[in-house]
Amino acid sequence: MTAITGDVILAVFLVFCRIGCCMMVAPGLSSGRLPPQARLFVAVALSLALAPALLDRLLPAVAGVEPFGVLQLIFVEAATGLLIGFLGRLFFFALEFIGVVMAQSVGFGNTPGVPYEGEDASPTLASVLVVTATAMVFITDLHWEIIRGVTESYAAIPPSEPITTRFALIAFTDQLTAVFLLALRIASPFVIYSVMVNVAMGLVNKLTPSIPVYFVLTPLIMTGGLILLMLIFREFMTLFMSAFGDWLTTG
Repeated sequence: MTAITGDVILAVFLVFCRIGCCMMVAPGLSSGRLPPQARLFVAVALSLALAPALLDRLLPAVAGVEPFGVLQLIFVEAATGLLIGFLGRLFFFALEFIGVVMAQSVGFGNTPGVPYEGEDASPTLASVLVVTATAMVFITDLHWEIIRGVTESYAAIPPSEPITTRFALIAFTDQLTAVFLLALRIASPFVIYSVMVNVAMGLVNKLTPSIPVYFVLTPLIMTGGLILLMLIFREFMTLFMSAFGDWLTTG
């Protein structure tokens, strides 16, 4: 049984810094719809639950550390947690972005939805995609993978070897490229549909300029967009959650 010393308390606090900062930006758990007190209690509970398994890795880093070194460790652990959580958050940023693109491509871009993550209201289609993906994170138990990933991060990024700015920027840019390519790939049917209908509208308007093409074809385009969404929604969310789960598993 480990005696409760100053080094142990500091080590537990460092666990809280990494886990708490990760939970602050991680998908689902960082939603503004959750009370701050609830998120704080979850972070404290997880830190206390995981601390016994992580003390062996943290105690050598805090043994005999100077006051300035304590501040440095706190900053490094908080930055590491933020980086891990934000890399996962990029998946949902990309999903919301591509949801806005999909809504605009089928004529729903001017329909404001309920703001889910931020203060600005996104189109209803984007809000539906983000809410569905967030719910699927908990339904498929991927939130446990987030916790497991933070725990395993101590093996890849120990406190004694803090992340560098170069490493953080490379990880951020690589993840940003991957998630937006994923979003573009799974939303490609809407991009193709938008190009086709806009070309068709342009040809019809050119051939018969007396017909108000916009007012006639807009309801048909919106209907076609809803039918397309109904046909591909299952595969859309399956591919997105599969990619997000693979990233959580392999890191």
